[in-house]
Amino acid sequence: MTDINQIKHPIIFFDGVCNLCNASVQFVIRHDKRRQFRFASLQSKLGMQFLQDHHLPREDFDTFILYKNSKIYTKSSGALQCAKHLAAPWSWLYIFIIIPKFIRDFIYTLIAKNRYRWFGKKDSCWLPTLELRNLFLDGM
Repeated sequence: MTDINQIKHPIIFFDGVCNLCNASVQFVIRHDKRRQFRFASLQSKLGMQFLQDHHLPREDFDTFILYKNSKIYTKSSGALQCAKHLAAPWSWLYIFIIIPKFIRDFIYTLIAKNRYRWFGKKDSCWLPTLELRNLFLDGM
């Protein structure tokens, strides 16, 4: 099992069966020119262990989690922290951090609660190409 504290890259934990989440991961990969992010589905062994170790729910995968410098960012804060590290113009989205968290997270939660209905769901986790596999932890 991978020890996330030994990984020097920010890690994005995501719902591996959610079409919106998978599209978001693919978007990050396309715009992360420096290949700084690593990824793991919340359903993977590493994802489940991370949730357990940090006392987070292990049955409801309605949040995107960014683990960076031993700090956990969830919901809109995680998404904006991630955007901050992407190539421009996507990094400019970080300006939305000035919106109060309760407003940002209200919108995030609305989308998260309806994501399967609006964007669909896969029967299994998306598998990266061989070229991208080294960006993913714990074998997805």
